[in-house]
Amino acid sequence: MPSLDARTLLPIAVPTAAVGAVAAVVSAIVAGGEGALGAVIGTAIVIVFMGAGILGLQYTAKHWPYLFQAAGLMLYVVQLLVLFLFVALFKDTTLFNPKAFAAAIVVGTLTWVVSMARAHMKTKIFYIDPDSSDATKDHKTGSSS
Repeated sequence: MPSLDARTLLPIAVPTAAVGAVAAVVSAIVAGGEGALGAVIGTAIVIVFMGAGILGLQYTAKHWPYLFQAAGLMLYVVQLLVLFLFVALFKDTTLFNPKAFAAAIVVGTLTWVVSMARAHMKTKIFYIDPDSSDATKDHKTGSSS
């Protein structure tokens, strides 16, 4: 599993932030300052929440690799449900425009998922661990552990 660094998150977070900026501009035109604020808050929630999910998934992959697939499936279902909960909780807020907020969350989430799939497809992941000294030792001696 590749380490979590800027090379992992940038191809995912940058397109999401860009789409959030476009959503904020469109919301500002349609709903004024409250619309822009709602779109910015919605985009920030998506980036922070989905980024935290990647951190949790990386931790799971490192410590419990046999749970990785199940944890990934559970994570994405829970993330979508919690983001839906955010939209439901703030549907009657007066702090910002709830429609712009909801639209930014939906568009941001879709952008995040598509960007993550694209980044994963472009990432070259080793099928074996080239730094494994045990595998090299076992291969040279012909034994298995």
